[in-house]
Amino acid sequence: MPASAAAPARAIPIETTEALREVERTVARVIRGKAQAIRLALTTLLARGHLLIEDIPGVGKTTLARALAASLGGSFRRIQFTSDLLPSDIIGVSVYRGDNHSFEFRPGPIFANVVLADEINRTTPRTQSALLEAMSEGQVSVDDTTHELEPPFLVLATQNPAEHFGTYPLPESQMDRFLLRIQLGYPDRTVERDILRSRGIGDPVAALEPVIDRDTILALQAQVETIRVSDELIDYAMSVVEETRRAPGLSVGVSTRGALAWYRAAQAYALLEGRDFCVPDDFKILAVPALSHRVLLAAVPESLDRARIESERAVTEAVSRVPVPT
Repeated sequence: MPASAAAPARAIPIETTEALREVERTVARVIRGKAQAIRLALTTLLARGHLLIEDIPGVGKTTLARALAASLGGSFRRIQFTSDLLPSDIIGVSVYRGDNHSFEFRPGPIFANVVLADEINRTTPRTQSALLEAMSEGQVSVDDTTHELEPPFLVLATQNPAEHFGTYPLPESQMDRFLLRIQLGYPDRTVERDILRSRGIGDPVAALEPVIDRDTILALQAQVETIRVSDELIDYAMSVVEETRRAPGLSVGVSTRGALAWYRAAQAYALLEGRDFCVPDDFKILAVPALSHRVLLAAVPESLDRARIESERAVTEAVSRVPVPT
């Protein structure tokens, strides 16, 4: 019998899960009817990853990012990405001081615990690349000097479809730095009607208060690493990854970094579910959000939206071809 099958049904302390539920409830006061999107955003935070929210304008991408940031303790900065944004506008710049004839580094908005990269694909690939070192290593380098970023460090990026005016495609290396990619979609009719009725009371995010502090976040992130994954589940995940590498519709399958990201995301999702072990559903639920933006299609579609749909379909089919361990 796999190790996960013999594990107790609830090994995580109730205080831990209640703290996470409180964050979910707080964000849900603003982002209604999107419980799974909120859970995936929290999964990203616990796994020490970064989140890309990709959808059409006006469905709540920025609101979700702001609401999550408002619910967390620590510093928050927002960067509005535009075509004239420079790398130094993100990471900071060294300024010459005449009084002591030296250069002083002035940190940019990347030096925060939660960074909202709003409409990230509205700036040039050169400026987008300024985020790579920060997102992968938790540091930035300026003038041969390395500056560490204070943990926790989370980038919440929003992206509009590429066919919208004034957008640039994200480089493959940039896409690979995001742990998960999610979409919100339109709310259902009842939820949207309630939003319209209540929108006259002002900005709902402004009323949110932090419900979890920085030290608790760091402790939860460390706890993710203790979540058990059986050998059977590791073999299952590897089989899915290998299936993407030989899928006829894909020119590039999931990389080793992608497999590691999927593994860590599954651990974080299990913690959110109140378990100290992973089950197959943790991996299956996260397969598309964790893997679909890391594969390349053999035939390039005419739009970003079509590319997303086709890559998600390819990952879904790869998962369906691999037997689930019992």
